[in-house]
Amino acid sequence: MKAVFLDWATMGPGLDSSQLRKLLPELEVFDVTEDREVAHRIEGAEFVLANKVRLTQDLLKRCPELRFIGLTATGTDNVDLETARHFGVAVCNIRAYCTQSVAEHVFGCLLNLTHNLGKYAAEVRAGEWQKSDDFCLLNFPLRELSGMTLGIVGYGELGQSVAALAASFGTDVLVSARPGTSEVRSDRVSFDQLLARSDVISLHCPLTEDTRALFGADEFLRMKNDAILINTARGGLVDSAALAEALRCGHIAAAAIDVLPKEPPVHGDPLLDYEGDNLIVTPHIAWATNEARQAAIDELSANVAAFIEGRDRNRVV
Repeated sequence: MKAVFLDWATMGPGLDSSQLRKLLPELEVFDVTEDREVAHRIEGAEFVLANKVRLTQDLLKRCPELRFIGLTATGTDNVDLETARHFGVAVCNIRAYCTQSVAEHVFGCLLNLTHNLGKYAAEVRAGEWQKSDDFCLLNFPLRELSGMTLGIVGYGELGQSVAALAASFGTDVLVSARPGTSEVRSDRVSFDQLLARSDVISLHCPLTEDTRALFGADEFLRMKNDAILINTARGGLVDSAALAEALRCGHIAAAAIDVLPKEPPVHGDPLLDYEGDNLIVTPHIAWATNEARQAAIDELSANVAAFIEGRDRNRVV
């Protein structure tokens, strides 16, 4: 069974692929596959494994031997699912592999911002503590999470995990109604209420036509001046220029952004040019603890094993 993994490097170093190779002895692993190389590399393959490589209608039509596409991500927008369905190609994603990693990242950023850890560390490096008349410095405010309200947009696996962790800090939680709908549920608040009442807003929703640029200039004006925005979901949920301006003008207090609309941001982004110390930008790493990345490979292996055995597991097609 010819099998290829097209973009292994996206999974990072130090992972154990022995189980995957045991299942697919002829597996050929490529660190990177450029668009122009995909057709040649998947030719004749029965199993194609990938993270972000695009598998288009044209490519799938030219692969009559293809039986299985295994993704090392939850999102499937890089695969033409209708064409895969038409040709009887199974497509599997992975789920819940990075839940703990993302939740910890959210609170790592939140604690950094509410306790001003970066600012205090910079003060020490600059010699300010050494010159202090007192045993400690209190140059920046310190806020306890127990006195805050966390608003969550997107209440799936990740949103629920963040809510559970918030409870351990004594933080109140609000969950937004689904953007773009008029649903009324007793356990949800309207998006407008979420903006007005939340001290922190954490995004965990997919990018759809209803959520694209969900946070722009108007939304930042409707948030509290001391509110914090955290985005570990999709870059397109937030208008980067509007966020930079909101931070600059004090319309909101701070933000932690792990995703941008274009990744890598080879053509730049307004948030990369922002110079204030109330913004944390990280390079799409919320999902990527060692444990989560290995869990992704283990989940992929389990999907391959199930398919070979004739069982359905994480099938989207």
